[in-house]
Amino acid sequence: MALVNEHFLKLPGSYLFSDIAKKVNTFKITHPRQRLIRLGIGDVTRPLPAACIEAMHKAVDEMADAATFHGYGPEQGYDFLTEAIIKNDYAPRGIHFSTSEIFISDGAKSDTGNIGELLRWDNSMGITDPVYPVYVDSNIMCGRSGVLGEDGKWSNVTYLPCTAENQFVPALPDHRVDLIYLCYPNNPTGTTLTHDQLKKWVDYALENDTLLVFDAAYEAYIHEDNVPHSIYEIRGAKKVAIEIRSFSKTAGFTGVRCGYTVVPKELTAATLTGERIPLNQLWNRRQCTKFNGTSYITQRAAEAIYTPEGKQQVKENIEYYMTNARTMKTELEAAGLTVYGGVNSPYIWLQTPDGTGSWKFFEQMLYNANVVGTPGVGFGPSGEGYIRLTAFGTHEDCQEAMQRIRQWLR
Repeated sequence: MALVNEHFLKLPGSYLFSDIAKKVNTFKITHPRQRLIRLGIGDVTRPLPAACIEAMHKAVDEMADAATFHGYGPEQGYDFLTEAIIKNDYAPRGIHFSTSEIFISDGAKSDTGNIGELLRWDNSMGITDPVYPVYVDSNIMCGRSGVLGEDGKWSNVTYLPCTAENQFVPALPDHRVDLIYLCYPNNPTGTTLTHDQLKKWVDYALENDTLLVFDAAYEAYIHEDNVPHSIYEIRGAKKVAIEIRSFSKTAGFTGVRCGYTVVPKELTAATLTGERIPLNQLWNRRQCTKFNGTSYITQRAAEAIYTPEGKQQVKENIEYYMTNARTMKTELEAAGLTVYGGVNSPYIWLQTPDGTGSWKFFEQMLYNANVVGTPGVGFGPSGEGYIRLTAFGTHEDCQEAMQRIRQWLR
């Protein structure tokens, strides 16, 4: 008989956002006339940039002509897109890559979950806490996280708390860890690390032979000059870090699906006998076996964001969302609440008043203000007592949601 992978049975009953959806659906059934404003799941609302739409139309026309038709593409991505990424995302910052170090994907979530396949199941791992749930859940699935304790923590995971007490700057582990996930600008807290703060992590990784998986999905939202957009701005990072990026929030590709992962050729991991193996060649082998590549039409759309018109349109969309973030931050602080994020990120990390639990405040806000957020505890133990709000709605919904929350809290 077929035996299940019992590590899947260790997972929480459902994904965080599935739990939220169930509670929201219950509310809608019992309150059918109430209009909900959703500031929970980080899905965008602005249309795709016009440059991307134009590129997609052109690519569709190419697919209709035998002379320009595209079938299977390279699993790693087309050179036209990888070259545009290198030229626009890295070269201006003095970072240089070959096209064979850039791997186009169907989004950061997939690569974030799959990258662990390159490593043995018994590597120790560390995560900032709170954190995007996929980091932990994908490692639970392969048995790397250990067992769940009564305190809500996994036995083989080193938790690196990001709290108001440490200004959301996690301390380095006091012991050696094999694999560490970092996400900056951070999801869910919306906070960032300066160049000097990120350098400490790269130095730790170099000293301890640690692999860093750096999720930079929100780098396009960085507004402050001393916040690095890429971990490769730090000297030596190519030897210890994989960087994952997404076009989902940058260019509204949540429904189109495109991102990329950088695996430098200098990056290696060891066998039990001590042989050093380049992870670039392993990731390439993995992708060639399990992934048929992102569609030609999608990659042409992604390429278009690097045109002068595309850059301007992306900038306008990001500014639209960041205007929402500034509005939310101002309004919530005026209501007497403690708020973090919203400066270099489209996320607001709201501290619940009077020590109210995350899920309790979520339900109070749902039923009293008809506004949906995300309970902070769903991102990890250190997220208890917080709610994440996103700035991806319309200006009108964002302003109305703030009015509802302020009126409710009065």
